Amino acid sequence: GVLVCFDWFYPEAARTLAVKGADILCHPSNLVLPHCPDAMVTRCLENRVFSITANRIGSEERGGKERLTYIGSSEVVTPRGHILHRAPRDQEDLVILDIDPAEARNKSLNPYNDLLRDRRRALYEL
Repeated sequence: GVLVCFDWFYPEAARTLAVKGADILCHPSNLVLPHCPDAMVTRCLENRVFSITANRIGSEERGGKERLTYIGSSEVVTPRGHILHRAPRDQEDLVILDIDPAEARNKSLNPYNDLLRDRRRALYEL
């Protein structure tokens, strides 16, 4: 599934993709807020999915508007919330990692609880 930039801020976006079967959240971004890299760890834990965030570095002039400075920190996170790689804030970075999407299909929290089956679906109706 794909989360675009600020979608990371909304837990229901990642949950919807997980419920629909996404094993990996691909997250192309122009992030300026410092909380996203850590929030994606939480999204992975909440939904037992991988996430791959690709973010910009550097700054951008905006014709008289406030200058934007991007936070870098592109990352790959596992369904158990482990950061496999987090890039520097201010340098381009390229990493090649092997992941097994099947790891994201096990939604068990413990022998008694399943992350998706235990949801109370009636509470999600609008």
